[in-house]
Order: sequence, then structure tokens, then C-alpha cells
Amino acid sequence: MMPESPSALTRLKRPLLYVMSAAYIVAGVAHFLAPKPFAHIVPDELPKPVGLVYLSGLAEVALGLGVLHPRTRSRAARGIVLLLVAVFPANVNMAVRGEGLETVPDRLSGVARAVAWLRLPLQAVLIAWAWWYTDPLPAEE
Repeated sequence: MMPESPSALTRLKRPLLYVMSAAYIVAGVAHFLAPKPFAHIVPDELPKPVGLVYLSGLAEVALGLGVLHPRTRSRAARGIVLLLVAVFPANVNMAVRGEGLETVPDRLSGVARAVAWLRLPLQAVLIAWAWWYTDPLPAEE
């Protein structure tokens, strides 16, 4: 009997890991290079928005690197899930209050608001993507 061949999704798990890792590392670095746009979307109810931006940027870089290593992958993936939950209020703030959209040209403001609202359910996709890596990759089992 021949062994089952892996599904297309299973074959993509490793390459998508590198995409996810790079996305978090790049996003984290962006928090340090341009913190003000990120600070604008931090809800007013939270203290020290720039400090929170730097903290979340550091977390994104560390977790993005952490998922690359089998020994830390599961914990880093869980950390990404927690980070996505933690930053969700900023995404809601952007959608509901329009925070962070002030710099968008008027002709693109409608698109920017739509993207801000579409970003909310995208968080669930990003959470599921990170959670996928809480289990070992097929070659590591």
C-alpha cells in the first residue's frame, strides 16, 4: 500500500511559515521606523501609545524570528495569536473612529475606511494561520 501524498495545503505549510515570519519581522521593524502612524490608531484609553507601538514592534520581530525555529515555533505561534488579540482594539479604533486615516487623500478615504473594516475579520484569518504552527511541521513530527 502506498503512503498518502500530502495535501496541497500541507505542502504549503513550510513556505507559508517563511511568508508569515517575514511579514511579522517587516511589520515589527516598521513600528520602529515610522511609529507615529501606528501610535495614532492606539485607542485613547491606553497609555503611552508610542511605547506600546515599540513594544508591539519588538514582539512582532521576536515572534517572527521565533516561528522559524522548531524549538520555539509553537510558543512563538501562540504569542502571535496573543499579539493579534492584543492589537485588535487598535484595528477596531481605526475602523470605528477612523483613527489613523487622517493622512489618506480624500479621493481614497472611502477605500481606506473599507480596508479598515475588512481588516477586522482578517484578524481571524491571521490568528488561524499562526495557530496552524502550534503543531510541528510534517517533517518534524
